[in-house]
This record gives sequence, structure tokens and C-alpha cells, in this order.
Amino acid sequence: MTETVRARFCPSPTGTPHVGLIRTALFNWAFARHHGGSLVFRIEDTDAARDSEESYQQLLEALRWLGLDWDEGPDAGGEYGPYRQSERRDIYADIARRLLEAGELYEAFSTNEEVAERRKAKGQDPQLGYDNFDRDLTEEQRAAYRAEGRAPVLRLRMPDEDLAWNDLVRGDISFPAGSIPDPVLVRANGDPLYTLTNPVDDALMRITHVLRGEDLLPSTPRQIALYRALERIGVAEFTPRFGHLPYVMGEGNRKLSKRDPQSNLFNYRDRGFIREGLLNYLALLGWSIADDRDTFTVDELVQAFEISKVSANPARFDVKKAEAINGVHVRALDAEDFVQRVVPYLQAAGLLPAEPSEEQLAKWRTIAPLVQERVTVLGDAAPLVRFLFVPEEEFAPEEDAAAKNLKPDAEPVLRASIEALEALPSWETAAIEQALKDALVEGLGLKPRKAFAPVRVAITGRTVSPPLYESMELLGREVSLGRLRNALPGNAE
Repeated sequence: MTETVRARFCPSPTGTPHVGLIRTALFNWAFARHHGGSLVFRIEDTDAARDSEESYQQLLEALRWLGLDWDEGPDAGGEYGPYRQSERRDIYADIARRLLEAGELYEAFSTNEEVAERRKAKGQDPQLGYDNFDRDLTEEQRAAYRAEGRAPVLRLRMPDEDLAWNDLVRGDISFPAGSIPDPVLVRANGDPLYTLTNPVDDALMRITHVLRGEDLLPSTPRQIALYRALERIGVAEFTPRFGHLPYVMGEGNRKLSKRDPQSNLFNYRDRGFIREGLLNYLALLGWSIADDRDTFTVDELVQAFEISKVSANPARFDVKKAEAINGVHVRALDAEDFVQRVVPYLQAAGLLPAEPSEEQLAKWRTIAPLVQERVTVLGDAAPLVRFLFVPEEEFAPEEDAAAKNLKPDAEPVLRASIEALEALPSWETAAIEQALKDALVEGLGLKPRKAFAPVRVAITGRTVSPPLYESMELLGREVSLGRLRNALPGNAE
């Protein structure tokens, strides 16, 4: 084996990137970076019916957003290219020919129906699959099948011995001799299958470590057998080390399907998960930096990542925990970084234009520190600050909040607030706070929660908002008093 670690991430461009796929990319990236090695990004796009350019572009978008860079790939180049399997068909055809000539592959003409009938005739379960019947056909028998118009598939001759390896995640694994039927590597029409293309590419690209999902573990014995065959014909120099990563489970302890909305990576980006928080949580799906620590930076992840610390047990995707961890990273952002990252979400909500004015950005910067302490995802900022940016003619408290907090019995609170605030000589946070406490808690004898809830809803339109007094200072005297008056029974629209 070469001394330098060479890992790879080789997805098929089908559908939208999902969290399980990106978790695999993250572990390969962290493993390569931890060991000072290389990450190869390879696209397995030989299935024209399912693969799409749109999906490929989404993969690029997802990896770039998360900062998972690669050293070799379709757009990065490298000495082992091309890195799209659709551009490597001549390579596969040549190696299949060499394997066939060496007797490592053989032509198989049996149909599925014939295999099933032979199994039944021997009292065996047809579900056992192919019975290796065509291994030792004579040239005359093969010619007879061709005369019938049959085209053969090419199958790998599996060795008559146990196939074992020491899995980097699961330890020693062994498949007994005869338990794996000879697999098809090339279809009858000449198209190469994953069983051929994946190991051939790994061999030619000198991949040293294959970290992939647990669902691919049953194919590993076939791949090991093919690596050995490739070594015998001088294509491969070694068999890489394998590590099979645990399933990512969703609700109800079911494997998280790529069709499940919970698995769609872009849903988390659109909600306002940040790169640092999402990568932190994805790393926890099967790995931990320490037993008593859940949050860490990307640099700390790379420094600490060891594949031997990955658990073989399924990992459950917990959205609430992901949000909590993301919130820690949001609060750790530099103030101006937070301001800039939230701007696109305020624009998407219609609160800021495509080209915000300096006045609008200044208003956002003023309240941003108060918002940063209260959100777990960036998208939560827009509802919290809507009251600051919406035109007054469009402002209205949320229906549920108004129904619970602006009932007729709130009128004394609102009138006492208006009277106290109208008398203020200066409109500053401390003065606003003192005036309202004197009027509502001392003057009306109300508990703070009951006293300030109607004021908060009248001012911000919500029961949850940035700090009330600071919000009122930002809104200004005229707007704040106007909203309190509009909230009085009979005035609300």
C-alpha cells in the first residue's frame, strides 16, 4: 500500500443531496485531512436513466457550501482522470477484455428463469440466485447459445475460499467460501456495472481507504475478489482498507430514506443552518470528539477524527439536537459575520431589498446582537425583526398572539403604558423600562408577565421577540405610541 492516504467520495448524481450521503463525504474528507492525504471526488454516472446534470450541480453546490473541498475531481483535475465514469467506458472495456482473456471473467448465458428451474430441480430455494452453471461451458456450448441469439453477460469467477477483511469500523468480517454467487460485471449489451467500475476506478486511482455506507457491505466480498483478480493481471497494486459507516436513522428508527424530506440537505441550508453547525452535527452521526462534548469547530473535527472511533451502531438524526448545536455555533459567530449571513434571509422574507440602504443595514446591525442570542437557525431572525422593517400600514400583530393578549381586559395596561410613555422627556431604553415598570407593575399591581405581554404583542406583533425596551427605542417614540394606540379595543383593524 502507498504511504499517503487516498480516500474518495464517489456519489451517483441522482436526486437531491441527502444528509446520509453528505455524512459519508464529511467522514472521508475529515479522514483525508486528518492524515494529510488526498480526497478524490469521483462521479459514478454510468446509469443514464437515473443520473442527471442537475443532480451533479447540486452535489457541487452542497459540497462547496459546506467547505468540503477535494484534491482531484471533475473540475480539479488530477493525474488519474477522467473523474466521471461516463468518460471512462473505454477503460472499463479494456480491463474487462483483459480479465476475460485471463480467465478471471467468463461468459454466462443462463437466464433468470433457467437458474430458478435448476434450483427447484435440486430442491433449493430459487432466491439463492445464480448457481455458477456457466463457469465451465465448452466452446461448443457457448457457440450453441450464440446461435440461439443469446448475448452473454460477463461474470467474475469467485474464489473457492473464505473472503475476509478487518473492517475499520466493524472489525473482522468473513464470508464463507461458496456463499457469494459469481457476480455480473458487464451486461449483455456491453455496459459495465458498479461491480466492475467501482473497484477498477479505486485500483487505477490508487485509493487506499474506502469509507462507505453499511448498505454496501454485502458487495465487499465481490470487490475484494475483483481486486485480487486485478492484481493478477497487473492493474491493481493492493486492496484498499474498508470501513463501513453506520446507517442514519430517521423517525421511528427507520433508515433515513433519500426521499424523506428530513434527509434533504438543502432544507437545512434554507432554514438557516450554518456550515459550522451542520458539519458538527453530521459528524456526531456515528462519531464523537469526546464522551462529554458535543460541540466543536471544523478544525477540531479534522484534528481529532479517527475512523477507529466511528461506531458501528445506527445513528439517529435528531432535528432538535441539530438545531441546538447549530444555535451554539450561531452564537459563536463574529457580530458582523452574523449580520452578513442573515441578510439573505431578511431579503427572502421581503424585509430588506436586494440592495439594502445604509440606514436599513444600520437598523439591522443595531438589533442583530439581541437576535443572535435568541435564534438557533438564521431563518428564525426574519420573524423576530419583521416589526422593525415592515411599513406601518402593513403592520399587524399575529392573530394568535392578538387573540390571547389584546383582549378587552388588556385596555388598562395599554392606556397606562401610553400615558407613562407620553410623559417621557427622552426616548431611551432605560427610561422606557422604568416608565413601564412604574406604570404597570407598581401602578396597576400586575405581575411582569401579565403586565408586559400586551405591550410586547402591540409593539412587535409576537409573543416572542427581541428585548421589548430596546425594540421600542429602535422603533422610536412616534411609531411605538402609534402601535399601542392601534392595539386599543376598537382601534385594531
